[in-house]
Amino acid sequence: MPPADRLQQGLQAFLSHLQFERRLSRHTLSNYRRDLERFSDWCRTLPLPDWDQLSAHQVRAYVAKRHRSGISGKSLQRELSALRSLFRFLIREGRARSCPASGIRAPKTERHLPATLDVDQLGNLLDVSSDDPLVLRDLAIMELLYSSGLRLAELVSVNLHDIDPDDATLEVIGKGAKSRRVPVGSKALAAIRAWRQVRNQLARPDEQALFVSQRGTRLRPRSIQQRLRQWARQQGCQQQLHPHMLRHSFASHLLESSSDLRAVQELLGHADISTTQIYTHLDFQHLAQVYDSAHPRARRKKDDD
Repeated sequence: MPPADRLQQGLQAFLSHLQFERRLSRHTLSNYRRDLERFSDWCRTLPLPDWDQLSAHQVRAYVAKRHRSGISGKSLQRELSALRSLFRFLIREGRARSCPASGIRAPKTERHLPATLDVDQLGNLLDVSSDDPLVLRDLAIMELLYSSGLRLAELVSVNLHDIDPDDATLEVIGKGAKSRRVPVGSKALAAIRAWRQVRNQLARPDEQALFVSQRGTRLRPRSIQQRLRQWARQQGCQQQLHPHMLRHSFASHLLESSSDLRAVQELLGHADISTTQIYTHLDFQHLAQVYDSAHPRARRKKDDD
């Protein structure tokens, strides 16, 4: 079998494993495919006969090449993670003996904290009265995102009867097809009730999605992103609102009040607590601001400056 075919065969077997065994989302699968196909294209230029012949030196050369072309450390870290996952599969299947990407780290880049909204900003966005069905729908979307810390894909997949109003919970399927149950706050429940009262004006009779478009079908992620940006502009919000900002705000506000990192990890559906720890930096920023404005010696130093 030609080298290019052996590389492609191993890659396709891994992608099938991700799709049918691990049941990854379409978006995640697309990211794996893009990163690994780019790497396999580079391997063909070496040429490389098979994945088992790849060396750590060659992996480092690829990372260095990508970094010189301006690719960020975060992107390279993701590509290395995809390569390690590929080799774990190849080793399991007896197609490779070791992983050449083990121990190789991407160059460090500055870590940007996620943007959040404070309570007053959220009030300006959400405390709105209207009888317009589209406005009621958008308010219910934003309330649910902020109330339960949902990802956009999780919100889109919510069906009409998924939310149990008696115990105010929602079960969602997150990354890696993992399910979790999240609470739904009273404000979100009220907004969803108001939306459901007018939903039939838009929804097709057989549509099961909770949130529907003007065509009566399940609302698409892109449409939600556009509606939130438009809503923020109308309400005079200076930040560009996107669905994940409401998830970030949910996590940050919970940590400010409770400091229970493990609970927030569970509510967000993070597999690794290190992902959740980014919000402890946001919490510290808030505490530092309080300190700078309230502590007599800190305030005096600031005035002297």
